[in-house]
Amino acid sequence: MSRPFHVRAPRTARPRVVLRELARWGVGLSILFGARASLADHYQVPTGSMEPTVVPGDHVCVDKRAYGLRAPLAEGYLTTWGGPARGDVVVLRSPETSDVLLKRVVAVPGDQVEVRDGRVSLGGVPVPVTPREPRAASALVESLGAPHTIRVEQGGGPDLEPVVVPPGRYLVLGDNRGSSHDGRSFGFVDGAAILGRAASVCVRGASPTWLPL
Repeated sequence: MSRPFHVRAPRTARPRVVLRELARWGVGLSILFGARASLADHYQVPTGSMEPTVVPGDHVCVDKRAYGLRAPLAEGYLTTWGGPARGDVVVLRSPETSDVLLKRVVAVPGDQVEVRDGRVSLGGVPVPVTPREPRAASALVESLGAPHTIRVEQGGGPDLEPVVVPPGRYLVLGDNRGSSHDGRSFGFVDGAAILGRAASVCVRGASPTWLPL
């Protein structure tokens, strides 16, 4: 009996298959990278500067479309459709280092802002705060944007004398006012350095969750 005759693919076809697969992977990775750079991402909280709103180890979902469209590897926005509002929790590039920070916007361009003992005044009017619980003077609910809790049991941190926020700049603070390195130390943040709005805590203690910010 004669042996079956097999037609082998030319050897040159194999590199082409490999190249096609690599191209597909490249496109997929480019889409994923572009989505993370321009649409959405997540951020793991390293410190307690935003306690009790978020705690160390939390994973925060970030909406990078909230204020505009960013291009991958771009320093600023291709286009914007409104800046951060007072009370927004945002991720941003530190003006001092390349670190990514999580802070709350407390004043926007044109605001006259002052910070005393961890409490914010806008236009000379203190932002309302109320005790979170009876006799809990160190945990206060601040009514700036959505009401949120701030901590001052370690003191209020550095004060900030009355100043007007320049155009295109923002003042950001941590909710743990006595234990936060923020705009009172490194100054106003350029809008281009704000990477997106933190939408929610999506993982806490290794368990999926959804805690809007």
